[in-house]
Amino acid sequence: MSQVELGGTAGPAPEGPGFSPAAKAAVAALLAPVDAELAARFPGDPGTRQPVHTVYVPADAFGAGTVADWGRQALAALDEHAATPAALAQALGVPADELMSEVYDRVRAKLEREPVEDLRIDFEDGYGPRPDAEEDAAAVRAAQLVAAAVADGSAPPYLGIRIKCMEAAVRDRGIRTLELFLGTLLEDGRELPAGLVLTLPKVTYPQQVTALVRLLEDFEQRAGLPAGRIGFEIQIETTQAILGPDGRATVALLIEAAEGRATGLHYGTFDYSASCGVSAAYQSMEHPVADHAKAVMQVAAAGTGVRLSDGSTNVIPTGSTEQVFAAWALHHRLVRRSLARAYYQGWDMHPAHLPTRYAAVYAFYREGLAAAAARLTAYVAKAGGDVMDEPATAKALSGYLLRGLDCGAVDPAEVTALTGLDRARLDELAGR
Repeated sequence: MSQVELGGTAGPAPEGPGFSPAAKAAVAALLAPVDAELAARFPGDPGTRQPVHTVYVPADAFGAGTVADWGRQALAALDEHAATPAALAQALGVPADELMSEVYDRVRAKLEREPVEDLRIDFEDGYGPRPDAEEDAAAVRAAQLVAAAVADGSAPPYLGIRIKCMEAAVRDRGIRTLELFLGTLLEDGRELPAGLVLTLPKVTYPQQVTALVRLLEDFEQRAGLPAGRIGFEIQIETTQAILGPDGRATVALLIEAAEGRATGLHYGTFDYSASCGVSAAYQSMEHPVADHAKAVMQVAAAGTGVRLSDGSTNVIPTGSTEQVFAAWALHHRLVRRSLARAYYQGWDMHPAHLPTRYAAVYAFYREGLAAAAARLTAYVAKAGGDVMDEPATAKALSGYLLRGLDCGAVDPAEVTALTGLDRARLDELAGR
């Protein structure tokens, strides 16, 4: 039998009537543009680590010791209010079991080693309007501190700035701050940090995203940087970012307007809630308007490589132990809720939020480790088991293990012992 090409694979020609070469060629021509658009719009996971949180620090409060100081304050909160695993379990309303002991030890180690995974130096709401000369100086200072931290190894894995938005009243100021920050980073022959992150807030129209793209294109060309080197996050804080004036869902349009530079969509709990008319007492990550916005964000970003971040709680763990326990229980529950909904990142507003951030994240990955490893092992071995998993589920299982590895919830040796798979094989199964 002759061999024919069908869908990129060769096989024997069927006996009897079949499809003509002309028909198959027409199908290939018809779908070629679709194939190209699918590859361009939906490249899948970028294959890089996603931080579990972002910490916002006003530009005037940021200093060389900020990250270490957050770690010290977080440990001090633990020492004062929950010096043992049992005490933290009591605060969170969870069992004081072996899992909690494992989580507690890892949380302390994390706060000592890498308390902040993603730091955003804030020139927007957390900084406010300042005289131009003052903000100019702060932008230069921030870049110098970032460059020094990267050089001496004290920088968190991801860090950058949030500029003012592209609305007319503050547009020029935001552009000026970005220009000074990026330009200073490149002084003295330096390169941009690998973990550089920029954040564009209060986006309402796709043209505001396009405007930032054009500015970054110009900067890259003038600085001799590779095209597309600088990406940015889009903050979803306005109703127009979810539903446009013509009634269309707009998040996908914002991603498209970024022309491949969008790295994340960050939900802004309080600005978005306020724009929907939610009174201050009821503004929350779990309010129905928040769930609706994040569901739209999630669907729009799926498969694009653009990652999601949930927002924050403004209930701060300070005061008496009773007050701290109440705030910790709330924060822990909200973080767990986000993780279950596949929002793997969020905002933390205070150093005392870090213990419950990592406690929730670590428990999430450790408690499901054995089951996920068993299902993935059975899939790889084609051994079946209690659940018959599809390739998409194997991809999700691998992604789950990789996220646990990235944040320190689990160790490479224990994952390999349970699955027989190394990091490279997990990346392959996860589609990274």
